[in-house]
Amino acid sequence: MRGFFMIICAGVGPGHLDFLTHGVAELIRGADIVAGFDTVIDAVRPLVPPAAQVVTMGYQDQVERLAWVAAEHHGGRRCVVLFMGDMHFSGFQYLERVERACGHPVDTVPGISSAQVLAARGKVCFDETTFLTFHRRGDLEPFKRHLVHVLADQRNAIVIPRPWDFMPSDIAAWLVAQGAPPEHPVEVWENLTLADAHWRGTLASCTPAFTDMSIMLIRALAPMASQIEPPSLA
Repeated sequence: MRGFFMIICAGVGPGHLDFLTHGVAELIRGADIVAGFDTVIDAVRPLVPPAAQVVTMGYQDQVERLAWVAAEHHGGRRCVVLFMGDMHFSGFQYLERVERACGHPVDTVPGISSAQVLAARGKVCFDETTFLTFHRRGDLEPFKRHLVHVLADQRNAIVIPRPWDFMPSDIAAWLVAQGAPPEHPVEVWENLTLADAHWRGTLASCTPAFTDMSIMLIRALAPMASQIEPPSLA
């Protein structure tokens, strides 16, 4: 593992230690301060050394808590700020807040994202699939329009909803209202590391209430034909 920067942002995977990389585990074990949202810290708590200081936060106090972590970083303490999944898939605004608190760019170590796990569970490849996340603050309209075009282009879509105002049922209803065929096959997975935590249906039937740990797979109406060579007849 490369030398430890005084502060580093790292992805812990989708919530189970089986999906945590060895490199990120090493960073956690060597940290003086381990910081992150409560659910993220809980996922890796067995790896946090007894002498390390744990700094948990939520949406309301994240700016204040990150300012404290940044000050400790500037004082020479080794700090790890943890993200669920991979910060480059859904946590980029949080990364921006870390860098704003520190006053400089921060090195990152990627983790396994929920989108990668869902692609494996759903048996879709990213060549034929587009990933979108609505798990962000601000205007969602550009991302919503992009999702409409993704389905119109006959691509699968892996979608992270935004709690709690644009959840799977809202996404499905909005797509149908925009003219997307209601028969699009849909899967909604919760707590991806549990093998049976999924729902299957269509855009039209996607009305159940799901938790904020949900992720959607909206399949193309017509799967892309295989482009490998045909089997030999010999």
